[in-house]
Amino acid sequence: FAGDSAHVVSPFGARGCNGGMQDIENLAWKLDRILEGEAPEDLLETYNDEATAVADVNILNSTRSTDFITPKTKMAETFRDAVLELSRDHKFARPFVNSGRLSTAVPYSNSSLNSDGGGSFAAGPAAGDPIIDAPVGKEDWLLSHIGDEFTALYFGENTDSVAVLEEALEGDAQVVQVGGSGDGLDDPTGLAFERYGAREGTVYLFRPDQHIVGRWNDVRPERVKAAIDTALGKGV
Repeated sequence: FAGDSAHVVSPFGARGCNGGMQDIENLAWKLDRILEGEAPEDLLETYNDEATAVADVNILNSTRSTDFITPKTKMAETFRDAVLELSRDHKFARPFVNSGRLSTAVPYSNSSLNSDGGGSFAAGPAAGDPIIDAPVGKEDWLLSHIGDEFTALYFGENTDSVAVLEEALEGDAQVVQVGGSGDGLDDPTGLAFERYGAREGTVYLFRPDQHIVGRWNDVRPERVKAAIDTALGKGV
């Protein structure tokens, strides 16, 4: 285990364990890039910043769970008992019993490694958010194609644009296409496009720990290349 979340966070809901696993994935790829000479040692400072943010969120949620189980005031006890009573018959009260989906990774929303791609997105995860899975064919899922390296996810049928993107990235990231023919992943229900708020030409860039670096609707390959450098801590 690594990080404060594995040691000082209340165990309610396995928050400490889940946060510790997220910390490990965060630290591992950064150490690997530093040891390979592909990133400066200062990149480790971003691990500290991001792990602290994870610990803060986990402490907040585990504290809420603790306070619900053992109310500290008479008013809190009255609220807890009312929620439990209402939850038997009314769906609206049930979310109050649970402080959150404890297996969901904490976003790195304020990370210095994020890139603002600009453009307008009506939906979809933002920079710092973890990947959202989606079906990409019969018994096939997007997450299984992302892997543990930088990945540029291209939405659309234009294979020429994919080739240009691959050439520009010079092996710094794999390119995965959703839509199109050939090697592109299928999106028969349109759910992948919908979940990412994507249109033809949309690109998402994922870190090796599968958090989003940036997203672009009208992408230029050089912007994705620059975002990889930012995510590697070059200039941080």
